[in-house]
Amino acid sequence: MDFSHNAKTQDYLARIKQFIADNIQPIETQVYQELHALNPTGDWTQWKCHPAIEPLKQKAKEQGLWNLFLPDENLAQGLTTLEYAPLAEEMGRYLFAPEIFNCNAPDTGNMEVLYHFGNQVQQDEWLTPLLNGEIRSVFGMTEPDVASSDATNMAATIELDGNEIVINGKKWWSTGLGHPNAKVCIFMGLSNPENDKHSQHSMVIVPLDTPGIEIKRMLTAYGDYDAPFGHGEMHFNNVRVPKENLLVGMGKGFAIAQGRLGPGRIHHCMRAIGMAEKALELAIKRGFSREAFGSPIIQLGGNRERIAKARMAIEQSRLLTLQAAWKIDNLGVKNAMVDISAIKVVVPNMLQEVVDMAVQIHGGGGMCGDFPLAQFAAGARALRLADGPDEVHMGMVTRLELKKYK
Repeated sequence: MDFSHNAKTQDYLARIKQFIADNIQPIETQVYQELHALNPTGDWTQWKCHPAIEPLKQKAKEQGLWNLFLPDENLAQGLTTLEYAPLAEEMGRYLFAPEIFNCNAPDTGNMEVLYHFGNQVQQDEWLTPLLNGEIRSVFGMTEPDVASSDATNMAATIELDGNEIVINGKKWWSTGLGHPNAKVCIFMGLSNPENDKHSQHSMVIVPLDTPGIEIKRMLTAYGDYDAPFGHGEMHFNNVRVPKENLLVGMGKGFAIAQGRLGPGRIHHCMRAIGMAEKALELAIKRGFSREAFGSPIIQLGGNRERIAKARMAIEQSRLLTLQAAWKIDNLGVKNAMVDISAIKVVVPNMLQEVVDMAVQIHGGGGMCGDFPLAQFAAGARALRLADGPDEVHMGMVTRLELKKYK
C-alpha cells in the first residue's frame, strides 16, 4: 500500500491550500460570528447564507476546485478516494469551507447515490443542479420513534399505489434541511416487510415542496442550530410522488446505502482530521501566547505531553483512514468494511479528545464563538453518532474478526 500523494493530488492540495489562505482564512472569524448574527433563532424560514459564500463558490468553480469528491473526469475532477482524502482534510479545518468547493455533506453522499444509482431522468433533474451548486439536498434516514442505531428498525413507510408512491412517517437529524437552498430529500423507508431484513427498505427522491411534508423544527446540537444548514425534523403525511422517483427498485435501499456510506465515511473522517489539526494548531499558539504562574501555559499542567499525544493520535487516525481509502479504491467497499468501521470509531474519538484538550488550554475562550473549538466539539460528539454509533461499528469489526476463526 502506498499512501503518498501523487502528482495530481499534490497539485490539487497546493491549489486548495492557496485558495484557503487567500479567501477563507482571512474571513474565518468574521463568517463564524456573522452567521450567528444572521441566524439568531430557531426560525429556519428566516435563515440566510453568509454573503461571502456564493462568490467564493463561483471562484472555486472557475479555478477547477469543484466537485472534488466525485471520481468522474467528465462531471468532476476524476479523483480517487485516496486522492481526494487529503483535500477533504484541508477543507475540514474550516467549517464552512466544504460548501465553497461543493464538497459538503449530505450533498456529496446524495450526489453519489444519484450518480451511481439514478437513471438519466433522475440525474438530469436532480444530480445536475446539485453538481452545479444551484440547490442543496437532505438525506432522510434517522427516525425519532425507533432506535435508529439499528437501521432495520426504520418504520416510515413507502408504498406503491398505482403510478404513485405514498410516503408516511417521521425523520429527524436530517442535515441540510434548514438551508435556504434545500430542494430535495432522498428518503429511505420500509417498503417490503415480507423480505429479509436487508431487503425491506427503499429509497425515493422527494422534492421538499411536495404536499404533505411538514418541517416541524430544527434541532440544536449543544445549543447551536448550526445555521444555515440545520438538522431538522420533518413529518411525511400521505406524501405522493411519481413512482419514477424510486431509486433502482423496491427493497434496494440497503444496497444503495452501502455504496453511499463507504466513501462518505472517508470524507467525514478526513474532514475530522482537518478539524483536529486546526484544534492542535490553535492549542499550541494559545499555549505559547498566554502565561500563568510565571510560565507559558504550554509548559504547565502536563500540556507538553498532551500535545505529543494529540500529534500521535492524529497521525494514527490519518494512516488508518488512508488505508481505508486505498482499500475502497483497490478492493471495493465490501473488502474495506473493517477499516471503514474502524475509522468511524477511532477518528471522532480522537477529534473529541484533541478538541477537548484545546478547549482546556484556551480556557473560557474555547467555550465561546471567538474560536471554532466549541463548534468542533459539538461536531466531534455528533460524528460519534452520525452514520451509526461507535457500538455498531465496533460490532461490525468484531463480527468480521471472529469470522476468521470459524
